[in-house]
Amino acid sequence: MTDLEQQAIAVISESENGVLQSELWKVLGVDSRKCSRIVKKLLDMNRVERVEHRQDGIKTYRLIACRGPVDPNLLLAGADLIPCIACECECNVEECAMLLDWMFQLAISGALPEDEGSTDDDNESVFPDEQDAH
Repeated sequence: MTDLEQQAIAVISESENGVLQSELWKVLGVDSRKCSRIVKKLLDMNRVERVEHRQDGIKTYRLIACRGPVDPNLLLAGADLIPCIACECECNVEECAMLLDWMFQLAISGALPEDEGSTDDDNESVFPDEQDAH
């Protein structure tokens, strides 16, 4: 994808209601012909949808960003798939036993990243008398 195509998709994605094609070329700083080519490529890649729109009696198109497929890596922690993916329960994620169990299993299996700031020295007591008791 070219820089202009990336800029176009960014502009279109910023607006929940999309962007008028007649405005997009002005924002990108290109002529309407170049903008039409960019839009055609984005349509061919299924990155945007185009809906006919009339503004002051003039036909233009509203460009709306398409939602892309979910990145599967967002559903994984290590090699474990998040249990919510196939769950049919309507629960509160803060109280979901399956999700809490999954997170606990991740924590004890070492699949979660280590805290880079902690060291073995952090476990030592700051009180001299207690250090001798270890």
